[in-house]
Amino acid sequence: MKLSVLDLAFVGEGETPREALHHSLDLARHAEKLGYERFWLAEHHNMIGIASAATSVVIGYIAAGTSRIRVGAGGIMLPNHSPLVIAEQFGTLETLYPGRIDLGLGRAPGTDQVTLRALRRSYESAENFPQDVLELQALLAPAGENQMVRAVPGSGTNVPLWILGSSLFGAKLAAMLGLPYAFASHFAPQAMEQALSVYRSEFVPSGVIDKPYAIVGANVFAADTDAEAKRLATSLQMRFTGMLRGDRGLTQPPIDDIETYWTPMEKARVQEMLRCTFIGAPETLERQLSEFARTVKPDEIIVSSSIYDHAARLKSYEILAEVGARISAGEAACV
Repeated sequence: MKLSVLDLAFVGEGETPREALHHSLDLARHAEKLGYERFWLAEHHNMIGIASAATSVVIGYIAAGTSRIRVGAGGIMLPNHSPLVIAEQFGTLETLYPGRIDLGLGRAPGTDQVTLRALRRSYESAENFPQDVLELQALLAPAGENQMVRAVPGSGTNVPLWILGSSLFGAKLAAMLGLPYAFASHFAPQAMEQALSVYRSEFVPSGVIDKPYAIVGANVFAADTDAEAKRLATSLQMRFTGMLRGDRGLTQPPIDDIETYWTPMEKARVQEMLRCTFIGAPETLERQLSEFARTVKPDEIIVSSSIYDHAARLKSYEILAEVGARISAGEAACV
């Protein structure tokens, strides 16, 4: 079982963005020691609880502070940018940290309509997403002899592209282009099974990869006991409840009884969005993730753990690494 980290660089109550970014680097170093495959950050704007809006800058900070783990975007919302600018940014990152940079691409704005206007973009920009992906891919490939516009640095770096999505659109595009695919099941799992089926059945081999490669997102809260893990998970449950209420604030400390916080209707909606969430002590987690891996058959699981206490978050990823190793050993023994 390949495991990776999706870090939102979340800002907790009583914390500054500077502290949140320092915690992200500490987590990346921890994940590198534990053998995680990659460490991705996501582009979000106008959210006081997320410090990774300048995603390429934060990726550079993380890559500079680590030595082996792949670092990248999960993802860059390409309609917010020109392909040339992204090619230059990630070409520069690949030049500085060769063989370690990933570029995941999404077509959602990662923000609200008012902020979209502040970004000087429009919702119609998303309609050009497939063409923008192809343009970006061409800018990162070796430049042609008479090519008028080049990304410098960027041309010839061939930064690996990933298509991100939570619907069939991204699955079909990734399959058509022969690119690896990452599904956002950590917050929008409704179409996960169908999207993965479409991606795998329609995949066309390319010069990038010759067979489908799918990452799925999951939330994991691991602790010494089931009770403590459930308590840690209330921070994420409160954040998603707040989103339903129109409040995208800071990450809150965990509480003892989440039932006192949300209404039955809010609970139902949040639990549906967080269906791919695994909570528990090591034995509980192993059962949950083993079943998930058998059912979904992902090539890799990228894990978000929005745990308020930084030390508890580090421990959660440590427990997860141990659980993943046991699952992998069990799978190998069955072959």
